[in-house]
Amino acid sequence: MGRPIRSEQFDAGEVCIVHAIQRCVRRAFLAGQDDRTGIDYSFRREWIRRRMEALASVFGIDVLTYAIMSNHLHVILRNRPDVVAEWSDEEVALRWLKVFPGRRLDEQLAEPTDGDVKRLVADAERLAIVRRRLSDISWFMRALSEPIARLANKQDGCTGRFWEGRFRAQRIVDDAGLLACAMYVDLNPVRAALADSPDRSVYTSAYDRIQAERGEKIPSAAFDLVSVSSDQTGDHLRETSVADRKQQRRAKRRNPTGKQILRDLWLAPMTLSESKMADDPEVHRRGVRASDKGFLNLDWEQYLALLRWTAKQNAKGLVAKLPEKLRGTLSALGIEASMWRDLVWNYKRYFGRSTCAGSPDAMSADAARSGKRHRSGQRLVRECFTVTAG
Repeated sequence: MGRPIRSEQFDAGEVCIVHAIQRCVRRAFLAGQDDRTGIDYSFRREWIRRRMEALASVFGIDVLTYAIMSNHLHVILRNRPDVVAEWSDEEVALRWLKVFPGRRLDEQLAEPTDGDVKRLVADAERLAIVRRRLSDISWFMRALSEPIARLANKQDGCTGRFWEGRFRAQRIVDDAGLLACAMYVDLNPVRAALADSPDRSVYTSAYDRIQAERGEKIPSAAFDLVSVSSDQTGDHLRETSVADRKQQRRAKRRNPTGKQILRDLWLAPMTLSESKMADDPEVHRRGVRASDKGFLNLDWEQYLALLRWTAKQNAKGLVAKLPEKLRGTLSALGIEASMWRDLVWNYKRYFGRSTCAGSPDAMSADAARSGKRHRSGQRLVRECFTVTAG
């Protein structure tokens, strides 16, 4: 059976959460040790992380969790058309041109000018399309995948496909599904025996949050959301050589804004704010992410405690008793505490073939929304939920 139509899974005009998986097609590894050639491509993980960080600063999309593995990556995204609606026309144009500059008279500039922004703003029809694309998960994944493929192909001295095709998308339909999927993503290196705990799982959102809690800062990869004037452009072209402009552009890519930020600042905050209205977009104003809106009804300390406990349960027959406080966290979501370890460690068993993830009732509702009778895994996952949850 072919993959579902994207429009049936998510809409750029509707806030939704999607678990996206992108796999490498070639035998050469994406970002790990290639057993065949002995070449270590681990440095490419930073390419991907920085590209995600940069895109988070311009798209109306929140990055909730991620994990970059040796030949694939996982990322949970929440599109925010409500945030994009708050941006001015000039801001929409500038953000778009930072990622998709189009053709310019001098490709060495690599920065949109005031004139570029004004021309796009003047084209109302085009601007409306651009505004919608800035909250489209498919466009975010395109802007992430294509540059990485070009860089890897150039480095490997080859052409052709780098990714196996379009990314796989799985809609997250409720809080229970989001918590299970977030932990599944954060624990990918532990499940693959590449790390023994989330604290050592580099290139995951959990690691970033742990390090940020310890005060670690990194050079920001966020785009510098300013345009250059036509006068500055002319002076720059006259006063600098092509070689100098290339060097300046490389330096700009390394740290566009010149700022240092906490390692996790570009990620969406963990906890939903009780003091905010449900429909408040909580637009972020510091230029590193789309919004300041959380995504789970538990705080970071609770999440980390549950994550570390779950990471230790690597043998099904030796599952420790879940602490009472953590049992309460799961019970509030209708999750059967005794099945939590199985739900996360065997996430693919329950949701691997499904276009959505969540409690049985939420999956049933999602099926009805698409005119289907049920979702794959819907019956199987009932064993992980209490009777009241469906």
